[in-house]
Amino acid sequence: MPLQLSILDQSVALAGQGEDAAIRDTLALAEQAEALGYARFWLSEHHGLPTIVGSAPEILMAAVAARTRRIRIGSAGVMLPHYSALKVAEQFRVLEALAPGRIDLGVGRAPGGDMRIAQALNPNAYGAAEHFPEQVRDLQAWTSLPAHRGLAAHPLGAHAPQLWMLGSSDYGAQLAAHLGLPYAFAYFFMDGQGVERALELYRTLYQPSERHPRPQATICVWALAAERAEEAQHHALSRDHWRLARARGQLGPLQDPDAIAERGDRLATPGAKVGLVVDEQRSTELGSEIGQPQAADRQLTVGVDRGVLGKQVERENRHGPLRPREGRTSRRRATAWSRAPRHPAPTTRHEGPRAPPRPATAGRTGWRRRRRRGGWDSRDRSRESPTPARGASS
Repeated sequence: MPLQLSILDQSVALAGQGEDAAIRDTLALAEQAEALGYARFWLSEHHGLPTIVGSAPEILMAAVAARTRRIRIGSAGVMLPHYSALKVAEQFRVLEALAPGRIDLGVGRAPGGDMRIAQALNPNAYGAAEHFPEQVRDLQAWTSLPAHRGLAAHPLGAHAPQLWMLGSSDYGAQLAAHLGLPYAFAYFFMDGQGVERALELYRTLYQPSERHPRPQATICVWALAAERAEEAQHHALSRDHWRLARARGQLGPLQDPDAIAERGDRLATPGAKVGLVVDEQRSTELGSEIGQPQAADRQLTVGVDRGVLGKQVERENRHGPLRPREGRTSRRRATAWSRAPRHPAPTTRHEGPRAPPRPATAGRTGWRRRRRRGGWDSRDRSRESPTPARGASS
């Protein structure tokens, strides 16, 4: 079964450069991705972070569409609880008009920042995630039907954006299965944990839809490839440094690996060498692949075997292994795409139409409200922001 590779870029800010340079780097990377034959180029949405500065994927997608001709362009994703489903549908129908047949609309329910950001984006942020299934249904209708609830999302056209459900838990997998949508699992975000269960739930519970009669799944893995394994490990110092600094509450642009190696930063334990700290950090990262292109390529295939397909497959990549850009080390998230095999719908455990899974408790959505002197305060219980995808370090 052919395996397609795609890229998720997060517009990562680098030390010594302005944050605006990260946006221009994203556009250059999109052009390079198309030239190398990648299938999709997705853009993330984060808010209030000095490292990951891609805050408006729908605008970046328009710029990428103007610079490319073949590659599919998508959001990974639009954090739907912040916005109106109708407005998002209109934005992506405009994008579809600019790049017919090339637009993916990935949606998620995570805040993409802390609660202050969520409230600034949506004054009704508290409890917004509880309406996520209904929002997705509305979005699904407004992007595929001429009208919904007596309203149309313009401009209408011959093509419609392809809707994807993004997630890192069983909840997203079940909702995608119930609505008959493609599903993308954030393998890198969960360090590889939970992928088998989430994808098995998705395949088993899948209810065919008109546009997607069979389940379609993808996993997103962090990958870094260089000509030599030692070079790849050296460039990975940037990401290691960022992760260790983040654990201490120190967020900022990614540092140059040469500068990190020269300083011999000691972030984790006083007196410890960076190499020891880095080795311990990397040993727990199951969602990351670092090394030569051929090695990273093999490791990505193993990840897909575990999650998307659930069995061993033969690698058939028309474009060869991951290749670094000429004269540069390639730092990117590589997303392995495949159509998952169809599983027959259960006949005993589920009878009649299934209700969509209920949203998780407030704590599991990443927010918890607590009474505090006449008002509400919030505490972010979600995982830290995902390591940045490229540059000198989801």
